[in-house]
Amino acid sequence: MELLADLKKGKRGVIAKAISIVENDQGETKKLLKKIFKETGNAMIIGITGPAGAGKSSLINKTAIELKKLGLKPAVLAIDPTSHLTGGAILGDRVRMSESTDSGTYIRSIASRGASGAVSRSLRNSIRVLEYAGFNPIIIESVGAGQTEVEISNIADITVVVFNPNTGDSIQTIKSGLTEIGDIYLVNKSDLPGTNQLFDAVRDFIGDSERNPKILKTSVKKNSGIKAFAKALKDMMSAKKKIQKEKLLERLEVELKDIVLNNIKEKMDDMLDSDKTFSKYLKKLQSKSIDPFQAGDKITKSLLK
Repeated sequence: MELLADLKKGKRGVIAKAISIVENDQGETKKLLKKIFKETGNAMIIGITGPAGAGKSSLINKTAIELKKLGLKPAVLAIDPTSHLTGGAILGDRVRMSESTDSGTYIRSIASRGASGAVSRSLRNSIRVLEYAGFNPIIIESVGAGQTEVEISNIADITVVVFNPNTGDSIQTIKSGLTEIGDIYLVNKSDLPGTNQLFDAVRDFIGDSERNPKILKTSVKKNSGIKAFAKALKDMMSAKKKIQKEKLLERLEVELKDIVLNNIKEKMDDMLDSDKTFSKYLKKLQSKSIDPFQAGDKITKSLLK
């Protein structure tokens, strides 16, 4: 398969084609995965999340360049929580990241499609395509739309949470669920006023926890703290190598359950559409001669015979 040989060489056009298959064609995805699966699961996955406007794209652009200087081969998947139709996030990300693309980083925006939260099937398999093409680490950028953040931490080996002094409610943001997930916390745009207060607040809320995460300041504008951040990532990649295998086994278990439940749901939907028992009890429910729980139990029993 010519596609596989070119994918192995990391040819950009072929990577783009393979990720499009993963996003849009389930039948072809299954064929592709069958061929590449054994050679996946080795890259470190770095999730970068935080409120919109925290400056993640520009930061990732500069950090990717520093990671390359440290001998790594990063790729970036930016999750667009809207859709391919708006183009806004996609074009914006691409423009902000053009510098690192020029230096050989592969960058792609993918739509979240809302499948079981934002981190959908296509993300898992897009990661595998990039692993097969030799990228490591793979950076996932989420736009910080609520649930995505926690899901990112489930898929990532290293989670980075980015704040900036401009998000007026930053202390509130820190409290809301982000305190448990980060391995590294960044106060980005550290050239802005309010940086020190925010840094202290992050340290007070998070720094004392048992996990003892790293807290750093970065500024793309002043190009400060980015080398230190890239170095911290590289060191953490080495340190996490030991538990990476364990995490991968957990992720595969979650994925397998997702696939089985999804398959069953699709089969059930088909059965319900053609099931006489369903329409019989639906009529009874609609005429109120039976309550919803009774109807549901009767239908379920008949389907699971």
